[in-house]
Amino acid sequence: MHALVTALLLAGFALLAAAMERHQDDLFGRPLPARLTALLRLGGSAALLLGLAAAVQAWGWAVGLVVGCGHLSVAAGAVVLALVAWNRRHGR
Repeated sequence: MHALVTALLLAGFALLAAAMERHQDDLFGRPLPARLTALLRLGGSAALLLGLAAAVQAWGWAVGLVVGCGHLSVAAGAVVLALVAWNRRHGR
């Protein structure tokens, strides 16, 4: 269950990062259309909610929220490190 929660939260943060204009410039070299950006935001938010819901479903409200917040921190850190590595690799 830890892997599922982490994967959902990681996907959520990755989608939210891809919805930001600065990261779009870094990753794609141009801003994406507004409709696609809105879909990325929606998908990212949904993935974050699903990840936290999966944690609460597996461990209950008390432990699930704590576990979810821990996985949320790990996923956010992984996305930040991936973006830094991407920028260093591509000379930006």
